Amino acid sequence: MARRTHQKLTIGMVLGAMGPGLLAALSGNDAGGIATYSSAGASYGYGTLWMLPLMAVLLIVVQETAARCGCVTGKGFASLIREKYGVRKSALAMGALLVANTAVTISEFAGIASGLALFGVPATVSVPLVGLAIWSLTMSGSFQRIEKILLMVSCVFVTYIVAAFLAGPDWGQVAAATVSPHIVPEPEYVSLLVATIGTTIAPWMIFLAQNNVVDKNVDESGIILQRIDTTSGSIIACAVAWFIVVTTGAVLYPAGVQVSDAADAALALEPIAGEFSTILFASGLVAASFLAACVLPGVTSSAICEAFGWERGADRSWEEAPIYRGIITAVIVASALLVIMPGINLFQIMMSAQVINGVLLPVLLVFLLFIAQDRHIMGEYRNGRVWNVLTWATIVIITVLTIIMFVLQALGY
Repeated sequence: MARRTHQKLTIGMVLGAMGPGLLAALSGNDAGGIATYSSAGASYGYGTLWMLPLMAVLLIVVQETAARCGCVTGKGFASLIREKYGVRKSALAMGALLVANTAVTISEFAGIASGLALFGVPATVSVPLVGLAIWSLTMSGSFQRIEKILLMVSCVFVTYIVAAFLAGPDWGQVAAATVSPHIVPEPEYVSLLVATIGTTIAPWMIFLAQNNVVDKNVDESGIILQRIDTTSGSIIACAVAWFIVVTTGAVLYPAGVQVSDAADAALALEPIAGEFSTILFASGLVAASFLAACVLPGVTSSAICEAFGWERGADRSWEEAPIYRGIITAVIVASALLVIMPGINLFQIMMSAQVINGVLLPVLLVFLLFIAQDRHIMGEYRNGRVWNVLTWATIVIITVLTIIMFVLQALGY
C-alpha cells in the first residue's frame, strides 16, 4: 500500500483504538456462526481447523480496507457507494442489505431464545425482555457507551476457550490439523467450508467496520492504530471459532453426535463433558446472539440513512433522526415478534438471508476494492498492488464458494 502514517505508538493509544475492528469481527461469531462451527467439529472433528487461519487473513483484508477508507474519507461505506456508483445501485444494495440483515437479526433472537431455554426461560419471556434491553441500549444516545457495553459482552467469548480445555483434546492432533489442509470429498464437507466463510465474513461487517471508525472521528493519523485493531479483532474472532471446533471435535465427533444448531451442541456436551461445559456453551450462545442483535439493526439503519442522506447516529434524538431510529425499532420489533410467533419457518428465513448475503458480499467487495484503489478518493492511502491481489483473491474465493453453495443447495445438500 502507499506510504504509511508514522507515529510513536504507546500501549494506551493501542488500547484506546481497540473497539471497531474487534466488535465487527466478534459480531460475526453469532448464533449462525456458533452453529456452523459446532456442526463442523461434530461432523468432521478437527478436519476444518485449517480453514480458520485462512479465514483470519481474508477477514483482515476486508476489515482493514474498510477501516482505512473510513479514516481517509471520513465517510461510511454506503455514502461512498452512492457517490461513486449513483443512487440506483446504492438503493439496490441497501434494499438487499435490509432484507438480509433483518433475516439475520431474526436468527439472533432465535439464538437468544434457544440459549435461554437451556436455563429454563421460555421464549415468550426471554425474547420480549431481551428485545426491550437491545432496543434500550441502541437508543441510549451514546456511541461510546454502546461500544463499551458491547465490548464487555464480548468477554463472554472466553467461555469457549475454557470449554475447549475442559474437553481435553489431543493438542498435538489439533496443531497438526490446523496447519495441514485436509479435504473430505463429500458435499456436506464442502458445504460446511462454504458456510464457514459465509458466517465469518458478512456484508454488514464492512459497513460496521467503516462506520465505527467514522463515528469515532478517526482520520489518516489513526490508520496504523486501526490496522492493529482490525488485525487483532480478526485474529481473536477466528481464534474463538477455532476453540469451538476444537471443543465439539474433541467431545462430540468421537461419540458420533450430530448437531444442527448451537443449542443442540450445548445439550450434547452435558452427558459427555459435564454440565459446566453445557452452561459455558449456552452462555456464549446467548451473549453472542445478544451482541449481534445489538449491532445489526444499527448497522442496517445507519447504512440506509447514509445512502440517502438522512440524519443518523446513536447521539441523534427522535426529532433529529426519526428514520434512523424508526428503522432500528422496526427491525428489532419485527424480529422479536417473528421468533415467538407460532408456525413461522425460521430455518427458511435464515436460508434466505444466507442466499442474499452470498450474492451481496462479492458485489460489495468489488465496490470496496474500486473505492480503495481510487486515487481521487484515497490519495496516497489507496491500495497497493499486494493489497489489490489479496482483495481480488478474497473476492474470487468467496464467489467460487458461493456458487458451490448454491449448487449444493439445488442438489439438496
